[in-house]
Amino acid sequence: MDQNPTRSASVTVADVARKAGVSKATAARVLGGYGTVSDRVRDAVTAAARALDYQPNELARSMTTGRSGTIGVVVGDIENPFFSLAVRGITDVARQTGFTVVLINSGEDVGTEKAAIRTLLAKRVDGLIVSPAKESDVGHLKEATRSGRPLVLLDRGSEALNVDTVLADDRHAAEGITRRLLALGHRRIAYLTACDTPDHCFRAPDDINTGSVRRRIEGFLGVCREAGLQGMEDWVHVGAVTPEHTHRIMTAMLKSPQRPTAIIASDSVIGLEVFKVGRELGLTIPDDLSLVSFHDADWTSVTTPPVTVVRQPVYRLGETAAKLLVGRLNGTDGEANRVVLRTEVVERASVAAPADSVGASELHREP
Repeated sequence: MDQNPTRSASVTVADVARKAGVSKATAARVLGGYGTVSDRVRDAVTAAARALDYQPNELARSMTTGRSGTIGVVVGDIENPFFSLAVRGITDVARQTGFTVVLINSGEDVGTEKAAIRTLLAKRVDGLIVSPAKESDVGHLKEATRSGRPLVLLDRGSEALNVDTVLADDRHAAEGITRRLLALGHRRIAYLTACDTPDHCFRAPDDINTGSVRRRIEGFLGVCREAGLQGMEDWVHVGAVTPEHTHRIMTAMLKSPQRPTAIIASDSVIGLEVFKVGRELGLTIPDDLSLVSFHDADWTSVTTPPVTVVRQPVYRLGETAAKLLVGRLNGTDGEANRVVLRTEVVERASVAAPADSVGASELHREP
C-alpha cells in the first residue's frame, strides 16, 4: 500500500522531509523561510511540499519566526462604501506583499474597538491599521504599540499617538463646498453627520470625536463666520447613525418653517437618505434643495439629478496606510509620517441658487 500521505490528510513537515530526502530540521528551515540551505535542497523541499499540497501551520510558523504574516484592520462601519473601498486598498497591498488581512468592524463603538484590538493581538498579527472610533480614547492603541506592533491610523488621527497617519484634506474640502453654496446665495445650510453627542445636540466642534468629521465641521463653520453668518452651529445636526435616524432628522428639518435650502451630507449613506426624503416630501433637487455629499459613491452619478460630491481618495487612503505599515514591518525606521491626501469636488447637477435667494444685506440672518 502507498504510505505517502494523501491530499486529504494533514501533511506535516516530517512528511515533506521524508519525500524530499532531507532531515525534518532542514525541511523546517526551507518551509519557514529561515536559516541557510543550498539551492538544490531548497528546490527539493519546495517540490515535495507542492506535490503533497503542504499547508503551513501558521501558529507553529509564527512561534518559530515571530511573524504571523497577518495584518489586523479595524474600521468603523464596513457597510459604509467609504470603508469598503479603503479596505480594498489595504488588502490589495497586503496580498502583493505576502500578508493576509484580518478585518474587524467596530461599529464606531470604543468598547467594541478595544475588544477587537485585544483579539487581534491575541492572534499575533504583525501590525495594525485602525480608524479610531474616538480619538480622545486611545489608551488601548498605545498598549498595542508598546507590544511592538507597528500601528497606522486610517482617515483619523490622534495627537496622543506618535504613529503613521493617513488622512484626507477634509477641512479644505468643506471650506470649498461651503464657499460655493454661499456664493450661490444659500444661507440656511445644514450639515448632517452620523456622529452623535449624549443629548443629540451639537454645540461646538469639540463635541465630535471623529477627527475627519470634526475637521469638516470646522471648515464649514469657519467659512460661515468669515461670511458674517452667526449661529450656524444650530444648523449642524448629529445622530444620523442609521437610515431610519436620518429619515426622522431630515423629515423634521425639511418640514420646519425655516427649512434649509442646502444640505451637506457627511457621507454617501446619509446623502442617499437625504435624497430619498426630499423626494418623499415633494421637494425638487436642486430647485427646492441643494445637496452635496462627501464620498463619490456609485449611486451619486446615476440619480436624477446626479449629485455633487466631494471625491475623497479613499482607495489611496487604504493603499497608503498599508504601504506604510508594510514598510515598518520590513524595517523602515524614522519619525512618524502624517500623509494628507487631496480631495476633489465633482460638480454635477444637485446644486443651484436657492429659490428665495437672499442678498448681501441679509448675511447676518440667524437660523
